Amino acid sequence: MTTGTEAPRIALDPFVTDLDAESAALRAAGPLAAVELPGGVPVWAVTHHAEAKALLTDPRLVKDINVWGAWRRGEIPADWPLIGLANPGRSMLTVDGADHRRLRTLVAQALTPRRVERMRERIEKLTQDLLDALPSDGGTVDLKAAFAYPLPMYVIADLMGIDEGLLPRLKVLFEKFFSTQTPPEEVVATLTELAQIMAQTVSAKRAAPGDDLTSALILASEDGDHLTDEEIVSTLQLMVAAGHETTISLIVNAVVNLSTHPEQRALVLSGRADWSAVIEETLRYSTPTSHVLIRFATEDVPVGDTVIPAGDALIVSYGAIGRDEGAHGPTAGEFDITRDTRNRHISFGHGPHVCPGAALSRLEAGVALPALYARFPGLELAVPATELRNKPVVTQNDLFELPVRLNP
Repeated sequence: MTTGTEAPRIALDPFVTDLDAESAALRAAGPLAAVELPGGVPVWAVTHHAEAKALLTDPRLVKDINVWGAWRRGEIPADWPLIGLANPGRSMLTVDGADHRRLRTLVAQALTPRRVERMRERIEKLTQDLLDALPSDGGTVDLKAAFAYPLPMYVIADLMGIDEGLLPRLKVLFEKFFSTQTPPEEVVATLTELAQIMAQTVSAKRAAPGDDLTSALILASEDGDHLTDEEIVSTLQLMVAAGHETTISLIVNAVVNLSTHPEQRALVLSGRADWSAVIEETLRYSTPTSHVLIRFATEDVPVGDTVIPAGDALIVSYGAIGRDEGAHGPTAGEFDITRDTRNRHISFGHGPHVCPGAALSRLEAGVALPALYARFPGLELAVPATELRNKPVVTQNDLFELPVRLNP
């Protein structure tokens, strides 16, 4: 069997210049690839669908960073640009077993299906307001900046009860939080300021509760057990980070896919395919989350002919997994909203840590995309798709901008 010291490592490109090619290389390396994260940090990546489902439910892989040998040995510096994603504080993202069930139960009390559905009217209003603000002359516009970015940010601010005046600063901070290019001297300051903003929000909601998720998290109780302030702050930051980034990329990638596959766009605009099919196929084919950090092996974990040694770290490479032919057949590399397996992707995760905000992200895209194309059915890219540039974010499939011609 191959061990961590024997396998050649694939260095992930910190600038994400060709995500499709990198994902294909990871997938070709086998279900478990030896990878180097930016900063020279060695980890393993699961790259095939079946193996990912198995590992995402394997109790030998945990979220406790203290299991990570490299962390215990002091090999991971506190100013590593991705440290906020590997060690983001105590929340349901970073604990397992009974602790995870406790936190997830309390969060589920707050993030109910009814609360998500109640956001529909607000999402519809925000969508129409943003569409009304787009230029009506058919000119070129950055659709990400003008539509795909502000919609999820306003929605998550509404849901969590965050002061909208904080959104411009949060935009700057989250860009630094996710980027591989954040200078080391800014990493700790960024994490500190984000925590302060979230703590201030929690404090304000304790003093004056509202009809929002932060207030609901404060009030949530299971047999008299409440979330601590640290848990609420970490959960709030997790929900804001994941709640806007995933949906931005989902909307942007759907527009790119429909623009580069006119026959697929014709199917949905004519009513021969549902918008839900566009959303699910985009989640599979251009998954918003390219890599999720990190799980740690409490003992040797065999995966095919390879072993994740005890103390090593594992990332889940959804960009590679989404196009696995073993799960989606020989046409896995094609964008096809009519495929029978479109709902079999695991782009929102699998097992105990499946994304709790998946329903909200689907709701936002399910409102935004039909409204966008109803207003601008002739929408097209203003540049060749090959000129679209990914941001230097190894965890997100995230473009710098999306220039389009609206052609109303």
